Amino acid sequence: MTDQTPTLYAWLGQSDALEKLTTEFYIKVKKDPLLALVFANMDEKHPHYVAQFLGEVFGGPAEYSVARGGHAHMLSRHFGRHLTEVHRRQWVNLLVDTANEIGLAADPEFRSALMGYIEWGTRIAVQTSQMEPQPVEQEPMPKWGWGEVKGPYQPR
Repeated sequence: MTDQTPTLYAWLGQSDALEKLTTEFYIKVKKDPLLALVFANMDEKHPHYVAQFLGEVFGGPAEYSVARGGHAHMLSRHFGRHLTEVHRRQWVNLLVDTANEIGLAADPEFRSALMGYIEWGTRIAVQTSQMEPQPVEQEPMPKWGWGEVKGPYQPR
């Protein structure tokens, strides 16, 4: 990657594209027979927070860390939810469907990077959801790029 290579955040269309993606996605989630119950008490700003989180992960501004508390906060939001592989797969499927419907960049390199993060992040969410609430050490936000990950992340 060179200094002139755009971040994934820039490539996908920055905050406008992420806001559109998460807004449309969570409309589908609320209607989904499997996921609607999981997100029944979702804060109305949840799509915005997820857009901020994804933006930061993909190389955008650190808005989520500043406003919400970074990666530790995101992890803490999953405690005790007892998500299953079936929930995870449905979440991924709806997100990919939404990305396609809104015209998010479809080139193989971008979609490979996007799916790499989505697979990693949703598997962390399922693992974390099996735990009861507990203090979480602040870790750097994951930084996803074109075929690279930056951060102290090792398989758990």
